[in-house]
Amino acid sequence: MLTILIKSFNRPHYLDRCIYSIIKNVSGNYQIKILDDGTPDVYLQKILVKYPQVDLEKSAAYNQKIQAIILNIEKGVPINGFHIPTDMWVNNVKKANRYVLVTEDDVWFTEAVNVDELMQQIKEHQMQLLKLGWLGNSKDDTSLNISTLTSLINTTQPKDLFTANNLIMNMFMFNRFKLFSILFKLGLVDNYTKRKYWALNSILMGLYDKEYWLYMWKDSTTQMNEKIQLKNAAVYYHKNKKNPHLVGRTVNEIMKTTFQSSASGSYHEYGINFDANRFNYILNEAWLKGDFDALENYPKDFSDDYIKVFLDKENHPLAQFNQWKQWADRFRQQYRNLGAQVDK
Repeated sequence: MLTILIKSFNRPHYLDRCIYSIIKNVSGNYQIKILDDGTPDVYLQKILVKYPQVDLEKSAAYNQKIQAIILNIEKGVPINGFHIPTDMWVNNVKKANRYVLVTEDDVWFTEAVNVDELMQQIKEHQMQLLKLGWLGNSKDDTSLNISTLTSLINTTQPKDLFTANNLIMNMFMFNRFKLFSILFKLGLVDNYTKRKYWALNSILMGLYDKEYWLYMWKDSTTQMNEKIQLKNAAVYYHKNKKNPHLVGRTVNEIMKTTFQSSASGSYHEYGINFDANRFNYILNEAWLKGDFDALENYPKDFSDDYIKVFLDKENHPLAQFNQWKQWADRFRQQYRNLGAQVDK
């Protein structure tokens, strides 16, 4: 059985879409659990009524996060979006079945898939990570050897990726003893080098053997540090490099995410007079009242014109449509620059 864990924070209009897409598209033996870090209970109750087959766990900081949301809405106090419930995620993966998908509320399935077939194939080939989506990013494919494994799966073997034991990878990834700087001056690495290690990781759309996921997340703290995950992934890959099928992806992308919303403004501040938390609140309340359709424009993201209706109606000074459009364009461009296809 596949365990699907959905990390959630205060965007029930996307969470609704996420769960719907699983039930609509995913066949086989699986279970769904929401790991919530601060979605007001009135929203969660509507989700649980609509999807009674879904389990829910709230983080240890849940009540604190709810108070932060209230203070933000009532007094404009910023929400600390960097404090994350890593312990809850790790503990749930430990308790999960062998294969696990750890995704987020703003990610959804776009095509039908039988997870029993996928799990059987990755088990046969000892695959540790199967990516179900990669943002349409073909730019990074130049650093991969991609080959057909089955009718459903391709292997994605990194080309010329430096890996070593934990001590050396720590020095390399965190520039200890100036190792990376020295290699840079020698022309052996460049500014793109560390990005290549994302071939071994998938934050939102990876079907994992949980042993690999837990190995990547060891030594993590409540502050997400992607370098630690990539370092751990490189060490694991180094130990298992005899396996040519360690990492792969589905032949077609079957998951996608939004590039026009953020759980908080903490990770995406562009100097624009726009409050992502207020934006979420407006859409959340419209969704709660039954006015906002979580499946509008599905399987694509919500259309700009649809969002405009609700922002114009609310007419809040920190969530004007033009402000949101500028913010979303900056958000999208940030990922376009990395090679992602954000407008599909």
